[in-house]
Amino acid sequence: MKKNQSKIEKLISELCPNGVEFKMLGELEDDSLIKLGRGNVISKNDISNTPGDFPVYSSSANGEGEFGRYGKFMFDDERITWSIDGGGRFFYRFPHKYSVTNVSGWLKVNDNNVINTRYLYFVLSNAWLTKVFDYTKKAHPSVIREEYKIPIPPLAIQEEIVKILNSFTELEAELEAELEARKKQYEHYRAQLLTFPEGGVQWVRLSDIGTMIRGSGLQKKDFTETGVGCIHYGQIYTYYGTFADKTKSFVSPELAKKLKKAQNGDVLIAGVSENIEDVCKPLGWLGGEICISGDMFAFRHNQNTKFLTYLLQTPNFQKYKERFAHGTKVIRVKVDKILDYKIPVPSLQEQERIVSILDKFDALVNDISIGLPAELKARRSQYEYYRAKLLTFKPVERMAI
Repeated sequence: MKKNQSKIEKLISELCPNGVEFKMLGELEDDSLIKLGRGNVISKNDISNTPGDFPVYSSSANGEGEFGRYGKFMFDDERITWSIDGGGRFFYRFPHKYSVTNVSGWLKVNDNNVINTRYLYFVLSNAWLTKVFDYTKKAHPSVIREEYKIPIPPLAIQEEIVKILNSFTELEAELEAELEARKKQYEHYRAQLLTFPEGGVQWVRLSDIGTMIRGSGLQKKDFTETGVGCIHYGQIYTYYGTFADKTKSFVSPELAKKLKKAQNGDVLIAGVSENIEDVCKPLGWLGGEICISGDMFAFRHNQNTKFLTYLLQTPNFQKYKERFAHGTKVIRVKVDKILDYKIPVPSLQEQERIVSILDKFDALVNDISIGLPAELKARRSQYEYYRAKLLTFKPVERMAI
């Protein structure tokens, strides 16, 4: 035995020196080691008509994928679920009372003496990074049976891997909780700083301090590797934070001549989205001239750009936008209604003072180069590195006949 071996290496050399057997998910199901299934149809009306405290998980790939709380439950045990319509991402479900909808799949380990459920979750999550599921190829149980090949080392090795990776995820969860607490603190102080006593400052409509410029003609297919900077409306709530001075995409100089443009200091606003939360999300643009797509607006004004951007993030504006955001599957906004919104306008000096305070909070909770976001990003990278390393096994060497 080699000196300075890790516990995992010692276990592998002792328990499976000739390699590890690999099996497809379908083979594991055929051998009755696991069971794959799909959730039930549970609508928002069902949840509304049968209220309760049991979580319902659906197709969302965000957070834990919770869809709502229900008065009934399907399971009360340990399983792995995944989002069929949300790209196939896997979730580990510890034993509790819960349900999954028909756009989610579930996996139950039948023999815990052969396969550790948490270990299998780590394997699937690691392999999922190399897969692509979309609206053409969905992650149905019948599909993933033939997509995932699972290494099955002895249970002692699985448990040791789980122990190591759990330590990473627990630390990550602590950082996420702290970051969430900081975000709430930031939102509290933002609301406090942007709340003014009646009569303390002048209140004006957005139309009194600026104009709205609507983009035109830019589609995702027009993006190029280099050229003139551009932003498509969907990127505002997908790729950018509160402020930006560089674009992540470009168009050709020829096309750029035909497109409407935003300039330094404009507040960019997404005019369409699939949900009320994202529509009208503001982005303070601090860079040079850029092209903007249709269904996106550049508010050109005479105030402090950062002050206005912070102001349009507050709950007051988020509630107000429900009055002018209309639609079912696709929600659009009416520009004249946005421009009718009244805001407090303190002096430019006071705006700068407020911005200097909020900038520090914003950096702490959103800047991935410093503070908690940077540490969380580093921990996630470290976790993914060790997960991939720990789950890489030599296939068993079979004797030639």
